[in-house]
Amino acid sequence: MIGFPFEEEDVVDVLVPPLAESISDGTLAKFLKNPGDSVSVDEPIAQIETDKVTIDVPSPTTGIILKLVVNEGDTVKPGHKVAIISTSAKVIEQDSLLSSSSSSSSSSSSESESEEDSPQPSQKIIEKKKAPNIEATPKRIETSITTAPQLPPKKGERRVPMTRLRKRVMTRLKDSQNTYAMLTTFNELDMTNLMKLRSDYKEVFVEKHGVKLGLMSCFIKAAISALQHQPIVNAVIDGDDIVYRDYIDISVAVATAKGLVVPVIRNAEKMELAEIENQISCFGKKANNGTLSIDEMVGGTLTISNGGVYGSLLSTPIINPPQSAILGMHSIMSRPMMVGGNIVPRPMMYIALTYDHRIIDGREAVYFLRHIKDIVEDPRRLLLDL
Repeated sequence: MIGFPFEEEDVVDVLVPPLAESISDGTLAKFLKNPGDSVSVDEPIAQIETDKVTIDVPSPTTGIILKLVVNEGDTVKPGHKVAIISTSAKVIEQDSLLSSSSSSSSSSSSESESEEDSPQPSQKIIEKKKAPNIEATPKRIETSITTAPQLPPKKGERRVPMTRLRKRVMTRLKDSQNTYAMLTTFNELDMTNLMKLRSDYKEVFVEKHGVKLGLMSCFIKAAISALQHQPIVNAVIDGDDIVYRDYIDISVAVATAKGLVVPVIRNAEKMELAEIENQISCFGKKANNGTLSIDEMVGGTLTISNGGVYGSLLSTPIINPPQSAILGMHSIMSRPMMVGGNIVPRPMMYIALTYDHRIIDGREAVYFLRHIKDIVEDPRRLLLDL
């Protein structure tokens, strides 16, 4: 801490901002300012890593950082004080003069420190007569007993602490495995017609809407139609009740450097294809920049995960609690298929639906995938609401 003269009424505390209802605390990942630095109103001072997102701690006023109250890595809660700011003119003036006066004061301070640090004869006698620190001795003994010997690290190994996001993902996935009666059913899609539709209209689509036409938005539209035909897949268990949702919020799994995030496209059943594409593009940018808000990741009635962008041929995705199902897309592979009595190459994709068998029967899960298959293989069905 840099000591500045200030008056108490000029001191302002920097507090942790409110978090989402589902998040009670966070880890102070790093400070963006140091004691003595100038800050302006709403300028980020620190970053807090929560289970879902990284949140900036803004400065409540303009002034000088006097003190950092907590350390990086500490757990903090909403309203917790993390720093102290002074708005005093004296502090700001002294901060501007601090660098110029530091060189002249260094020589005199070193001389005075050497005189002060050198022990006087009387001090030496007193130090010899001091009794040993009895309180510290048991602690040292206890530490030596309880600390297990550390094995030397193996060559090529390194330890990296998990982020809160990774810990949260780990906990939620294990809870999902322990809670749900998960079962996965599969189907395969002939992507010929959908890929041709995309190829024929991709340039016109960009010119009109300013965004590219991707496969994810098409699958979201297909999933919306399938959910409307099989509403149980959009439902959830709550105690002894089944809660049916008349709205459809699609969670889209996005992989980031820190872990998996799942932003939510709300009321997707009311959105056009271009609106969905814009929302996906916006979420992708925010996820990579770490600027997704907590509200953008809360809720969801069905998750769609596309492992195909990484080359996944087939997988059994795990349910994202508290939802009841997750749809998995995979890579498109050219395979020989029987069409009209002839063997021809076709771009094929496997899709998977992992569902909670406590609420969704196998028949309903199969019908759900069949409906998606029908729409993807013949996109005209969306226009005819079939």
